[in-house]
Amino acid sequence: MDFIKSIFNAIADPRLFFLLAVAALIVLMWQREKIASNLVGYGGLGLLGGFFVFGAFDPNFRLIMTKPDNVPIVGLIFLLVFFVWYSIREAVLNDRRISAGEGPIEKAESDRVWVWPDLVYTELISLIVCSVVLIVWSIFLKAPLEQPANPASTPNPSKAPWYFLGLQEMLVYFDPWLAGVVLPGLIIVGLICIPYIDRNPKGNGYYTFNERKAEIALFLFGFVVLWVSLIVLGTFLRGPNWNFFGPFEFWDIHKLEALTNVNLSEYIWVRALGTGLPGAWYLRELFGIVLVVIYVFALPVLLARGPLKKYYEKMGAPRYYIGVFLFLMMMSLPIKMLARWIFNLKYIVAIPEFFFNI
Repeated sequence: MDFIKSIFNAIADPRLFFLLAVAALIVLMWQREKIASNLVGYGGLGLLGGFFVFGAFDPNFRLIMTKPDNVPIVGLIFLLVFFVWYSIREAVLNDRRISAGEGPIEKAESDRVWVWPDLVYTELISLIVCSVVLIVWSIFLKAPLEQPANPASTPNPSKAPWYFLGLQEMLVYFDPWLAGVVLPGLIIVGLICIPYIDRNPKGNGYYTFNERKAEIALFLFGFVVLWVSLIVLGTFLRGPNWNFFGPFEFWDIHKLEALTNVNLSEYIWVRALGTGLPGAWYLRELFGIVLVVIYVFALPVLLARGPLKKYYEKMGAPRYYIGVFLFLMMMSLPIKMLARWIFNLKYIVAIPEFFFNI
């Protein structure tokens, strides 16, 4: 038992956890024909349930998972796994029909029902079931109310609600103005821009994968691998002093990780060139500024002439550059996360004189 728990604790290491999440997404898209089977889908849910049943016998695991704040997240994990698998299954079935010239099942007359009484009865039953579940839930699971805020006694760890845990995790890797204002704003703006950037009419109103491979892959990576992973990390794996803990590891408040986060300028001037940091901020951060300018302004042009040339010709310059800019901003999160986990890199550009850090 201890050996199995040690394996799960090792997998919970954020570097391995993130790489496994990316690998799972690649396998999901590559082997979607096999994963779309009921055996794989319901079998995967059974294995996930078995993991939580196995963990329920461990006091450390049980203490984290049964916390009233965390119980809904456990349920959301099951729902997420099921609906991602179900959407892939429906997409595979539709792709088979489309390749056979039959069209998607959503456009078939035999798959349609009347609003009355079919839809109204279904909604009524769903309303009753959800009401009963919420009532029973409120009776047996007490609301996680705490004492009034006391500045002399701060909870450790002090966590935001689960829907803000992604932002709280981003604050570890980015300056507050980026993690709390710029990046969330870009997420909202990006979601608003999707209908104007992506004009592909295929896939509207029906499941498909072959007709929208790039779009679905980007969405699954951004939502499942990035956003959901940040919520899971912040909910279950972040413990006292905001250190990482395995699911079967005791949350020791005295655990200290000797980490020295170093800025890019220190890596270059001090460690690589063996000199002191220049006094002028523009000389000190020259390499980081050049790197950011290349990433934001030069890389989209290089991609337009290389791997993404087809998308540039199809979308046109305005839509292409807006879409690539939003994509690069999304990719800056995993890049910064991996740089922190692997190299202890703090900031690429650090200008405390103007409270400007990237």
